[in-house]
Amino acid sequence: MTRVYALANQKGGVGKTTTAVNVAAYLAAAGRRVLVVDSDPQANATTSMGVTVNSGAPSLYDVLIGGAPLESIIVASKRPRLDLAPSAPALAGAEVEMVGLRGREHLLQRALGPVLPRYDFVLLDCPPSLNLLTVNALTAARDGVIIPVQCEYLALEGLSRLLETIRLVQARLNPSLRIAGLVMTMYDARTNLSQQVVDEVRRHFPGEVFNTIIPRSVRLSEAPSYGECILNYAPYSSGATAYQALAEEILKKN
Repeated sequence: MTRVYALANQKGGVGKTTTAVNVAAYLAAAGRRVLVVDSDPQANATTSMGVTVNSGAPSLYDVLIGGAPLESIIVASKRPRLDLAPSAPALAGAEVEMVGLRGREHLLQRALGPVLPRYDFVLLDCPPSLNLLTVNALTAARDGVIIPVQCEYLALEGLSRLLETIRLVQARLNPSLRIAGLVMTMYDARTNLSQQVVDEVRRHFPGEVFNTIIPRSVRLSEAPSYGECILNYAPYSSGATAYQALAEEILKKN
């Protein structure tokens, strides 16, 4: 059965897209068929995977607003078994247009249906906000939400809003929605603060934090500018080792 996860956190800069792209790469390297759906108008996952969406080229906007089949916009990445449903800046206006549509919270869920048999994993990269695009992803995420959390001061700030949104979606739109796990990102072993944040999050969310901790890494920051996942760009770096371990954790849960 296809596993569908949303990666969400309304706080920007926490490594959400980095996690989506690199976990997807390692799942594909492990022999799984993987689809990344970029539902962020900034299209960071799209560019991180080396895909350029030209003006007027079909994107997730055409699926959600124009009713195009999701299959018609899917493109192959540089890695075998790893595909992408790209985003584009046009998606920024989609929320306003979605408000008037019937079943607006289920648009992505319905679009995913026909392509699910082609994949083992679908990862939905959400925008850094709790808007209708994020709600669509949470509604479609039948196997849960993965929450990247930065190892910095005030890491828990804003999580309460995300958890409330998850509870509302669970109650009204997606009864199977759950927290699949929190991922601690941008860990700096040189500071006591990083470990204190990890300990605090694990205390607040016992049993829900992945064992793997993603380090702060120059290589992880550089890879997207080359349109590469860390597996291609720096496969022996600390960031690569961490994301491989995280992908293995996810596989063990499935």
